[in-house]
Amino acid sequence: MENLKTAIIDIGSNTIRLVLYSYNKNEGLREFGNIKTVARLRTYILPNGEMSEEGIQLLADTLNSFRLILTDYEVEDVKAAATAAVRQAINNEVIIRRMEEATGIKIDILSEEEEAYYGFVAVAHSMNTPSAVTIDIGGGSTEITFFIDKKLQKTISFPFGTVSLKQMFVKGTIINHEERTKLRAYVTDQFRSLPWIQDVAFPVIGIGGSARNIAQVHQQKTNYPLSGVHEYTMKEKDLEGLRDYLTQLSFEQLKQLDGLSSDRADTIVPALEVFLALLSVVGTDTFQVSKKGLREGLIIGRVLQGNSKAYNKYNVFEESARQLAQAYGRTEEEVQTLAELTKQFYEACCSLQLFDYNQADLELLIKGAKVYAIGEYIELDSSSQHTFYLIANQSLPGLSHIDRVKLALLASYKNRDYFERFAQPFESWIVKEELKKLRDFGAVLKFVYALNMTKRNVVKRIGMKNNEDDELVIDVVTSERAIAERTQVEKQKKHIERVFKKNIKIVFNEEGRN
Repeated sequence: MENLKTAIIDIGSNTIRLVLYSYNKNEGLREFGNIKTVARLRTYILPNGEMSEEGIQLLADTLNSFRLILTDYEVEDVKAAATAAVRQAINNEVIIRRMEEATGIKIDILSEEEEAYYGFVAVAHSMNTPSAVTIDIGGGSTEITFFIDKKLQKTISFPFGTVSLKQMFVKGTIINHEERTKLRAYVTDQFRSLPWIQDVAFPVIGIGGSARNIAQVHQQKTNYPLSGVHEYTMKEKDLEGLRDYLTQLSFEQLKQLDGLSSDRADTIVPALEVFLALLSVVGTDTFQVSKKGLREGLIIGRVLQGNSKAYNKYNVFEESARQLAQAYGRTEEEVQTLAELTKQFYEACCSLQLFDYNQADLELLIKGAKVYAIGEYIELDSSSQHTFYLIANQSLPGLSHIDRVKLALLASYKNRDYFERFAQPFESWIVKEELKKLRDFGAVLKFVYALNMTKRNVVKRIGMKNNEDDELVIDVVTSERAIAERTQVEKQKKHIERVFKKNIKIVFNEEGRN
């Protein structure tokens, strides 16, 4: 699949959302439009199990408004998927027929298994967590999956969500302590009915709007220094503290709370209780958030059908790094050259015991090499600042938030002063010894980057030895003359002289010449 411009209409129990996507090999999956209507279709299910005429008309009006937006964006490829509210309505066949007649949009009702599966697909292809229990709590259903080493083991869908739980347990606008206790006991019993998640001790990954809002509120409350919630990690005590804080607020205060969508003001605490109940049953204190969910899973599944190599769930960052580098003007050949030279340089250093070989360190260095100085694309003089900001402040599939910071520190390295300035807000995240290692590795990347100054990929091999004067001699083999590279590395060698505490001599040799 070379190019795709498509839309997903996600008809949930709480919200109806239109999301516009484009996909191509170079840029990957990109969201370029996102429109949400809070419909709460779950509340239009009558005691006899039918969706009321009012609910059906609301759905039709929403889809017709979306159809106009699709026309404006010139998007013709559309997939509309309905989940719990329509699935649970006993008149769903009538609803589907009427929507097609009234709007021209054909709706697919996802089964419980499909809804859970596509959530797993999104998580597996956008996060680096190898094994986990996922939970996607919507308005009318809750999907649980369990995967080990990125292989799906079990799925289940419970017929309750934030809206239906509120209907079941909450008499007023927001939940009180007694109602919370009853709700918590109920969902805990439901989760305990699943022997395959009990005490597995893997992280719990939250999918969907409730999880994202909880992460956003926590970030606001803690003055979190990074942007984005994808792969954001919270501990059980963080969720408990957030619940205790939110239960002290009135409904009006909740609606005004930064990070919390006003339409979730009455359901956010029930959602927190559900997440805490699951953590307890799973036997973990780690809660991670995925920004990618059902909609992304549907698109990823479709792309993989056309190109099975478009995504690699076992090396998620590789594809996102390639797209990031390309977005900021770096060719694949240049990326591969920098990665290979970095590998050669590190291994040569280890052979002389300048570094202790560590596979994880090498992998981190290669990641840094691929995106080093991408900020040059914006402005050469302030490349370091732009590089740090670009990497630290966008979700990069396959990287945790702390790994994003480490990568940003490496790839933006200019000198020690800049490094310390960028690292200062994160000193509590990274121990002193590791910060020193990152600083040294940043100097290595700066030197290696200079070896490809003209971006002609003329440097082919790097060797290293000590001479009789106890100098470190770096042998550089090129395929043709490399005057600019020679000049640049002479300027930059001072950074690695500080790292190795040695004088460095650089010798260039052109292939085929004595």
